[in-house]
Amino acid sequence: MEITTAMIKELREKTGAGILDCKSALAEANGSLEEAEMSLRKKGLAAAAKKAGRVAAEGLVGYACNGSVAALVELNCETDFVAKTDEFKAARAALAAFVAAEASFGDAAEGNVDALRSMACPPAVPGALGTIADWLQAATAKTGENTQLRRFCRIVAGEGNALALYAHPGDKTVVVVETKGCDPELGRDLAMQVAAMTPLYAVREDVPAKALADEREIAKAKAVAAGKPEAVAEKMVEGMIGKWYGEVVLVDQTFVKDDPKKVSQVIAERCGKDAAVVRFVRFKVGEGIEKKQTDLAAEVAELSK
Repeated sequence: MEITTAMIKELREKTGAGILDCKSALAEANGSLEEAEMSLRKKGLAAAAKKAGRVAAEGLVGYACNGSVAALVELNCETDFVAKTDEFKAARAALAAFVAAEASFGDAAEGNVDALRSMACPPAVPGALGTIADWLQAATAKTGENTQLRRFCRIVAGEGNALALYAHPGDKTVVVVETKGCDPELGRDLAMQVAAMTPLYAVREDVPAKALADEREIAKAKAVAAGKPEAVAEKMVEGMIGKWYGEVVLVDQTFVKDDPKKVSQVIAERCGKDAAVVRFVRFKVGEGIEKKQTDLAAEVAELSK
């Protein structure tokens, strides 16, 4: 059977495979588009499996927020080139919208990624097929880069509370903040604060006992090493703990938009003493992923042996 340009074009659009691969698959399948597509997918999935072990530390954060529910999804790939494609951008947005609408996830600051991957791929995802895991494999085969859904969260605001979202230009750092009694403008300012200053906790009460105990031990060791008397050393410890709170606790940080004031002071002045930060979630693409360092000269030398 003659393999026409139109047939190759149709198969290429369906699979994203190369022109020559499409032509060969059609020839092997005697012109059957369905069999050729199946053949390419089998080969593509095999290729994707080989790429699954490669580090995917680039990508984008998908986000959705309707006021009472917000969702963040980190979709990873290997290079910024793929992350900037229209299909990748659309996929992360569609996945975030899907998570936001999926009530079965409930309120989850750390969502079950395996459960999400096993769900049917949303139709809004470009090239959607099978489960989300199936789509990730197909996307890996199509782009030639390991494509991974690393993590997600779904935040449901408590009664009377509000959610604010800030996406830093480029969509690689996105923050959701839940507040009580704060106006929308301040909510967004607080989300920007989290994006810029990377606090670990919203309020002091969120600090784990062990983290505080470890910090006190470090502070005391420094005070003793300075040779200060016991009474002075204790004051030094409290001072160092206060400074530490100012680095890791959101409400203790200096407000970036009003340098002399702390965040807690700004909240009280603008929204009253009962206003508060409830929690926040901050996603930064690739955070915590160890990127492989390569030595190009060494690789070339090795190949030359």
